[in-house]
Parts: sequence; structure tokens; C-alpha cells
Amino acid sequence: MNWKLATAIITIIIMIIILEKPINNEIKRVEPYNLQQIITQNDGLQNTVQTKENKQACNPPQKNKDKGLLSPELIGISGYLNTNQNITIGELVGKKIILVDFWTYSCINCQRTLPYLTSWHSQYSDKGFEIIGVHTPEFNFEKKYDNVKRAVEKFNIKYPVVQDNERKTWNAFQNRYWPAKYLIDISGNIAWTHFGEGNYEETENKIQELLAERSEQLCLNSQMPKEKIRVQAEKVDFYKIATPEIYLGYEFTRGNFGNPDGLPNKQTIDYVIPQELSKNNVYLSGTWFVDADNVLLNSENGEVLLEYNAKNVNIVASAQNGSEITIIVDGKKVKTLSVINDDLYRIVEGEDYGSHTVNLQIKGKGFRLYTFTFG
Repeated sequence: MNWKLATAIITIIIMIIILEKPINNEIKRVEPYNLQQIITQNDGLQNTVQTKENKQACNPPQKNKDKGLLSPELIGISGYLNTNQNITIGELVGKKIILVDFWTYSCINCQRTLPYLTSWHSQYSDKGFEIIGVHTPEFNFEKKYDNVKRAVEKFNIKYPVVQDNERKTWNAFQNRYWPAKYLIDISGNIAWTHFGEGNYEETENKIQELLAERSEQLCLNSQMPKEKIRVQAEKVDFYKIATPEIYLGYEFTRGNFGNPDGLPNKQTIDYVIPQELSKNNVYLSGTWFVDADNVLLNSENGEVLLEYNAKNVNIVASAQNGSEITIIVDGKKVKTLSVINDDLYRIVEGEDYGSHTVNLQIKGKGFRLYTFTFG
């Protein structure tokens, strides 16, 4: 055999072996619980109607603890809100039904799900249900504890929230989406998942189903509300949105940037809006520094232009010393907006879906623009 051919075959075999190995050795899964031990210790659980006599008579059906993948544990957590620093999924297994929600506070898709989460927590927390919000940042500013704390207060979140700044819990769950929901049953198995918005009724049905299973397993008498949660939240018809989410910055961009200079790595560009414009492309005017995940206005004044097709328009933005934005839609001034904090800002509140042009006239050096999102 030719020695080059033999070397190539050996290399291929080694690569196959490497690829078959687990990707993340850090993943730690929760331990299956001891059902009888939980029943014996059940005096402290809410909704119990057991007595010393009927506790011995209670003989719940033995569920298959291997019916699904055991949930990973929380790892790499750097901050805690609404909870102490010892919270784990494992300590809740055998006691509660758990919903793990991956979110990040400047994500409009996450924000639109929060009214449902806070309502479920209010409705079912005294029936053996717990939500753990795993805040996994998309942008660096979302790693700041004070920023997350402000968002938790703004959205009236009362359930525990943990900061997953290094994405270790995100990777343990092999998650890829904001928002993402993982429902964990009484045995510690992942029993239901949903990615993105929607499916709220189906998710609540599953919550009730798992809570009923919990009551049976722990010999409790918990009655579920007959009426489902009714939440007043923003409704979005995604089929009528023709403009994709647009990211700025040399690392985050997915295209949809119209200036011929592009978004060169760590460079300061004097942008000029060209005469010919294309739909769904962002155009800049003024002096801007191109960072990894945003563009930073270095001149005292700047302009952003975008022809989009949607109903509502949001930006993720911040300003070092505060900036003022005059918002013009289809040639008419809509409002003036002050930007200070790192946050998501609604710049257009439309009446219906359609094609429009938005012009942002910015005053104040230090304005940072991260994304455009639509509703």
C-alpha cells in the first residue's frame, strides 16, 4: 500500500473517533429522585391532604423514570435574581414541575413571551410549579447584573432568574434559540420543549398535565383551575413581515447593509447614503466606528435610513452620554426618543402591516446601534 494512502486512511479513522466523542464533558444531569423518600418527607409540601394513616396507604403508580432525557443541571451561573445562590434543578426534582426558560432581555421575541410566563408563575406556583429564567446574553451589555436586574423589575418577574453569561447552561441543554422553554417533570425528565413564540395554550396544557402527574405521584389533592390563562400581549402575524431581523457590527451582520463601504472590522467610516436604495437594507450617514456587534456614532450627528415591510419597528441601542432621535416615517415626524440605557426601543408603532421608510436623525455622539427587529 502506498504510504500516502495509508496515512490518509489513518487520519480519517482518527477524525471519526474524535467526532464520535461527546462534545461537552461539563454536562451534569440531575439525579433521579427516590419516590418513597419524597412521599415520606412530604409534610412540608403545599396542597397535601395526607395524614399519618393515609400516608402509609398511599401507593402511587411507579412512573418510568427513564421515559425521557434527564435534565442537565445549571452550570456556570454568575448571577442570581429573586433567589439565593444555591438554587439547582436537582433540588426541585421530585418536588416540583420546572420550566426552564432561556431568554435575554433585549430580545423582542423573549419580551412578548414574558406576560405568559409571569401569569403561569402567578397561577401555578402554589401548586408545585417553578420557573427558572436562564438569562443567556446575546450582546455583551446583557451580561451586566444591573441591566438584567432592571429588566426583571421592568417586566415584573417574580420567579428565579440566573445569569448564564458564559453560555455553559445553554450549551448543556444544547439550546440554540431565544426564547426556549424546557418543561421538566417530577422525575427530572425533559417532558416538553418549545422554541420561539406561540403555542401558549399547548404549553399550559402540558403544565397542567405534569402537575396532575405530580399530585398523583406525591399523593396530593391539587385541583387545576378550569380556566386557562388569558393574557393581553402583543400579537404578531409573522407571515406579514417581509423584512428580516437586521444586525449591525462586523461579526454579527447577516447582510442587509446598503452602504458600499460595508462594515469593515474596527474601522471608522464617513458614511454617505447613496442615491439608489434597496429595500430591507440599512443605510448610515455620518462618522461611525464599526464594532463587533454594533456601530458607534463618532460624529455629533448621524442618520439611519431603512425601507422595511412590517407593522412595528424596534431597535436595540444605547448611548454613552444620552442621544436624541427624531423618528420620521414616510416623510412625517412621528416622535422624538431619548436613548440612554442599553435596551430595546420601540421606534415605530404602526397601524397595519405594509411597506414604509423610517429615517432616524440622531443627535449626540456615542450612540450605539445593534439591531432592527420587527413586529
